[in-house]
Amino acid sequence: MPYFKPFKVIILGFDGVLGSVLAGALDLFSFTGVSWQRFLGEAVEPRFNVQIASLGGVDIRCSNRLIMQAHCDIQDVDECDLLLIPTIGDSIDKVLKQNSQLIPHLQRLANTKADIASNCSGAFFLAKAGLLDNKTATTHWGYASKFKADFPLVDLQENQFVTQSKSQSKSDSITQSGNIFCAAGGSAFYDLGLLLIERYCGREISTQVAKTQIIDSKRGNQNSYTNVTLHKPHADQLIKQVQEFIEENFNQPIQVSSLAAMVNITPRTLNRRFQSAVAMRPIEYIQAVRIEQAKRLLELGDVTIKSLAEQVGYDDISSFTRLFKRATELTPKEYQGKFSRLAI
Repeated sequence: MPYFKPFKVIILGFDGVLGSVLAGALDLFSFTGVSWQRFLGEAVEPRFNVQIASLGGVDIRCSNRLIMQAHCDIQDVDECDLLLIPTIGDSIDKVLKQNSQLIPHLQRLANTKADIASNCSGAFFLAKAGLLDNKTATTHWGYASKFKADFPLVDLQENQFVTQSKSQSKSDSITQSGNIFCAAGGSAFYDLGLLLIERYCGREISTQVAKTQIIDSKRGNQNSYTNVTLHKPHADQLIKQVQEFIEENFNQPIQVSSLAAMVNITPRTLNRRFQSAVAMRPIEYIQAVRIEQAKRLLELGDVTIKSLAEQVGYDDISSFTRLFKRATELTPKEYQGKFSRLAI
């Protein structure tokens, strides 16, 4: 019978961590080579040795007030195959400040052979440690604006579910010999988990885990989950006025020239100020608002594509369908099947 030396996985534990991700990561990797084998009556072959490490090995108070016991002290971890940084569940700034002593250990382990992976807001730990400078990363779409403001040197790809980055230069202050992975938010951790399991154990084992855990492993990006209202935080009151008008009249014909006349500026000036404040042109914002409303209607229940297109301001069904798929990477029917309350 073959023997597999388990890969060593360290999950970083800290006060304010999201308990579900901390425990979920422990389960996902601990039961790789276990659950499938039990179902089939085969010999159990754990593929990972998983430990939760905290500073000083102390108990961890999760953001949901659950107390979890650490297996070891992060200071005693000299090497591992994979270091996982779970989601920050409390205030990001507070957690980073209270756990600043963890940063040197992230930098230290980055100098080993270890792969390092973060989920959701856990990427803030990696960025704080300087491990993402000039590298591609992702985080939850809700934290994208803050992340970009706090860490402008990071190439944030907030629409990606999972990113993988290698060190670009030996002149980096931190030499990362392996790879750095980031997952977007919430359940995107499972996409990352399956990718890492495949990396270490092969596709067959990763597929076994996906089947035993009932994980959908073919999601595209997180555009399907974003909310256009998050484009609003800015100080340009005139543009906010235009945004509000669009959001209240999205189902009616809207011309950029009419919007410009409404606020007494030229279309060219409107385009420039809108781009500066919202990072998209007015026509793109109109489309985004309409697509967002279409998503909500699809989530609420059964609706025909023709009726849906008309309710959000489109006469041309094919044009609407094309825009919807470009925005979400799903057709309206696929989106409805994935997110409709009737499909649950």
